[in-house]
Amino acid sequence: MIQPFGPMARIAHLLLCHRNPEGIAAQARLLAAQGDFVAIHFDAGAARADFARLRAALSDEPRIVLAERRHRCGWGSWSLVAATLTTARTALGAYPEATHFMLLSGDCWPIKPLRQIRARLDADARDRIECADFLTSGWIRTGLVEERLLYRHPFNERTQRRLFYAGLWVQRRLGLRRALPARLRIRIGSQWWCLRRRTLERVLEFGARRRDITRFFRTTWIPDETYVQTLVHHLVPEAEIDARPPTFLGFTDYGMPVVFHDDHYDLLVRQDHFFARKISPHAHRLKERLRALHADPSAEVPALHDGHATISYLRRLGREGLRAAQPAWERDAALSPEHALFVIVSKKWHVAKRLRDALARLGGFCTLGYVFSEAEAHLPDLGGIGADPARRADHPVAHLRLVAEVARARRIALCLDPGQAGVLESLVASGARLRVLWLDTGLSDAYLAGHAARLGLVGTDAGQVGSGMLEGLRRECAAEADRLRRICGPALRVWAEGASPARIAPVLAETFDLVDTDAETLARTPHLFED
Repeated sequence: MIQPFGPMARIAHLLLCHRNPEGIAAQARLLAAQGDFVAIHFDAGAARADFARLRAALSDEPRIVLAERRHRCGWGSWSLVAATLTTARTALGAYPEATHFMLLSGDCWPIKPLRQIRARLDADARDRIECADFLTSGWIRTGLVEERLLYRHPFNERTQRRLFYAGLWVQRRLGLRRALPARLRIRIGSQWWCLRRRTLERVLEFGARRRDITRFFRTTWIPDETYVQTLVHHLVPEAEIDARPPTFLGFTDYGMPVVFHDDHYDLLVRQDHFFARKISPHAHRLKERLRALHADPSAEVPALHDGHATISYLRRLGREGLRAAQPAWERDAALSPEHALFVIVSKKWHVAKRLRDALARLGGFCTLGYVFSEAEAHLPDLGGIGADPARRADHPVAHLRLVAEVARARRIALCLDPGQAGVLESLVASGARLRVLWLDTGLSDAYLAGHAARLGLVGTDAGQVGSGMLEGLRRECAAEADRLRRICGPALRVWAEGASPARIAPVLAETFDLVDTDAETLARTPHLFED
């Protein structure tokens, strides 16, 4: 049963989203868990199946409603304002007891306890929306400024770039500048705001009554930063407006939003904002901590205002070339006994991959390939981090910790070449529970000749490989096996080629923590050792 914190502000969150229905459902449930409300607009350009999954996931939530009218949204176009107004009307009609309306995206998460947010809204009866003067504030740093308003923009700059700039060029050449609406000072600010109920009702009433002004903004460029901001400033006394937006966000030097990850918790919660955007979809630990903070009825966190200064400082360090500090993804990179690593070692990569595939079919593992040798190794999307296998091998524990975080896995099975002794030593010292299975395959002269060709020692003709080279490669493989035994010690198990399924099944059960039936299935992996 939901236990609201008391007779405080009741917030209706207006959620604009276009992907990840499962994530949106979780976000909406978080926002509604303590008695607030949520109205969701799901982009009409998204797959119908995604919208159906979202509807099904939230069908039992009385405090969450979906806007039935959906708009196909495009960045910088009126469609984003239309989606906002539609969602606002839906929330106003569905939740008569809501006192405040908070506009959010699917990438926004609360960074303050709900009780603290409600108390702030109760104590300071103002609308929270950035309303800088469009022409004099310098809010727009790069790109078009006056042209956003003075010319009509029927085309989208992102998807119709040539038409967008051709239309602008024609209007400039023909002098087709238009006048700004009379007695209306255009304002600009963050898209994300929190308005009192009466303010939002007045904005919708004014827009419906003054269709000439609505038509003007329909063909401006990026109206989600100007339409509501202008109307609120026009309709509400300036003393009743707090110009600090409720959502904290930052931008890089390239104009892209700063993405927040697991190690940004301390930075985010001390900001003088209610929410933060954009939270990485892979920041599972950060979201868990923010979820707990939001629901804590006794938590109180300080409200500073140093986030933008911090981001600017770090950008400056980057421009000055001071990038010698340890990368963030390598910090706190140790594994723990909660993590189990199952390493399949084989000189014959195709044999290890067959066993890896058989293990994947049993389920219960995050199964990878030769992570430290091949670019493609069944890895989850790590956002470009560690794309180079050599870079992964330099920091193997950090990389596997990152895989565990992103894949939300505690049991990771991977393949390793026996020649990578340094990687294996790092895994032994990682702190994780480690089991190593060595696939002791026969190394025929034909295989060693092919191996010499793969190493670039000879051409593709096996006949070019002399007996001396074959013997040298055989000794090298034997030395690798000796190092493997020495490094792994009691963590090493061996599956020798030719061992019967009955003999090897107990070894596999012990190595991979399998029940007997699964171990027997794995022991009978067809054609495992075939070349």
